[in-house]
Amino acid sequence: MGLIWEGIKEALRLLFTLDPEVLKITLLSLKVSVLATLVSLFLGIGAGLLIALNRFPGKHLIISLVNTGMGLPPVVVGLFVTIMLWRNGPLGFFEILYTPTAIVIAQAIIATPIIAGISVAALQQLPPNLRLQILSLGATRRQLVWLLVQEARLPLLAAVMAGFGGVISEVGASIMVGGNIKGYSRVLTTATVMETSKGNFDVAIALSLILLLLAFSVNAVLTYLQQRKRPR
Repeated sequence: MGLIWEGIKEALRLLFTLDPEVLKITLLSLKVSVLATLVSLFLGIGAGLLIALNRFPGKHLIISLVNTGMGLPPVVVGLFVTIMLWRNGPLGFFEILYTPTAIVIAQAIIATPIIAGISVAALQQLPPNLRLQILSLGATRRQLVWLLVQEARLPLLAAVMAGFGGVISEVGASIMVGGNIKGYSRVLTTATVMETSKGNFDVAIALSLILLLLAFSVNAVLTYLQQRKRPR
């Protein structure tokens, strides 16, 4: 208990003194996680709409693959992204390995199936006749999609929260593709692992508490947006 209390005191000290290194790590964590979530939001909801609103051969297989991807191991993603971005890899000419950009790519790959899977389930649970009713009123394809998204907004916002939660807490891929470079690609999760390996448990606990506070703050905002227009 003494160790945990020391970690809490260290977290408060780092927060109230605005420690420059911790502040930089926290802001980078927020930046890469938000960017990765936005990318996965665009790809995931787009894929969810295509899958849920269309009939095609192999649809159940595609949904099974998406659902499997929801549990994709981060270290596997990190491995393949590293291979692709390696200097001799197919995308090595971009020279972005061990950069925050590489972390965004890896995290977006992790979050996209999560958002896509929840989006497909959210759209498929809408009343079957709703789509026909909207079309009978003369709605265009774009208007149809927008109205369906509006109807499924509560579970779709839950998908955003799940995607963000998946990337803000991710560590394996971030270390592999980001390199955990001090002052450049070190984020809260990788810094926590490093401090733990060095035996600095008070600092590790402090970073963990800051990470939890950051995740709670973002999800609190998203939850407010979700519940504000909740059907009564």
